[in-house]
Amino acid sequence: MQEILITGGCGFIGSSLAVHLSNQGHGVSILDNLSRRGSEHILNRVLSHGCKFFHGDVRNAEDFTKLRNDFSIMIECSAEPSVLVGTQGQDARFMVNNNLLGSVNCFEFVRERKLPVIFLSTSRVYPYNALNACEFTESDTRFELLTRQPGISQQGISTDYTLSGVRSLYGATKLASELLLQEYSTQYDIPSIINRCGVIAGPWQLGKIDQGVFTHWLASHYFGNPLNYIGFGGQGKQVRDLLHISDLAILIEQQIAQIHTFRGKVFHAGGARLSNLSLLETTLLCRQITGKTVAVGSISETRPADVKWYITNNGDTEATFKWHPTKKPADILQDTYLWLQQNETLFRGLIGG
Repeated sequence: MQEILITGGCGFIGSSLAVHLSNQGHGVSILDNLSRRGSEHILNRVLSHGCKFFHGDVRNAEDFTKLRNDFSIMIECSAEPSVLVGTQGQDARFMVNNNLLGSVNCFEFVRERKLPVIFLSTSRVYPYNALNACEFTESDTRFELLTRQPGISQQGISTDYTLSGVRSLYGATKLASELLLQEYSTQYDIPSIINRCGVIAGPWQLGKIDQGVFTHWLASHYFGNPLNYIGFGGQGKQVRDLLHISDLAILIEQQIAQIHTFRGKVFHAGGARLSNLSLLETTLLCRQITGKTVAVGSISETRPADVKWYITNNGDTEATFKWHPTKKPADILQDTYLWLQQNETLFRGLIGG
């Protein structure tokens, strides 16, 4: 069994990994600054599963001195996950400090202690201008890719897709952190894995429109809040894949067991062709699951950094770890719906408006 440190351990992904790994018998400690709304509820959850908590901010190198010295691996989940932050200039410094400076402090911690690290990155490292310039066909409910070129096909985007172009401050800070980790891994012989994740969803996600769109869509139906299709003509036909948090946790557990094999290797983790939806298809599914219909408006103007179509190709990940996503969209949203029912009073004010 491992002694695992999870940074950002009171976020959706970090806390869910903490609970899963603790349930598997690992010792788990989390570091978090508790700055997000609702993090106190998430903290109660992880503590109830036997995890240890350290209050600290990854932006402050001094906060790492509070930590013990007996960890065997770090999982770096701390990040500002909103692609919209900084697009108009507001909070740009916060984005850079949190995602880039915070990662540097994490990498320095593992360098000093010679610890392996798993870094949670994002599909947003790929340039949205290149993705949106591809050729698409349009059906009644979605856009679908026609273009075939290196790194992209109907099976999705692979890790060798171009990185040339603009990607948002969020994507840029995550890509910069990836590059730094690869340098740290090579120069200091630090075992490491980088996971570029698509949209992760499931219970305990406090879904905001720019962070957890599928959970946000379901919660809006559940609580009766209006929605908007934004961008690409305002029809809701843009497509993203979604991965159940439990599928990601299983992958991470397998990667922990093999971490010493890798030095900055990039893998993909997404729902792939098994699990993807357009917003219009999400609306139809949410209506079916909740039995409710909400007003959905239309805003044709496309926001900065929005993507028309993104589906993950998990090729290397599936081959290396004998892993693949198992949960389909209906399963993911149904699990989230049941969680909302069980926790409606607690989370109404956070995700229900």
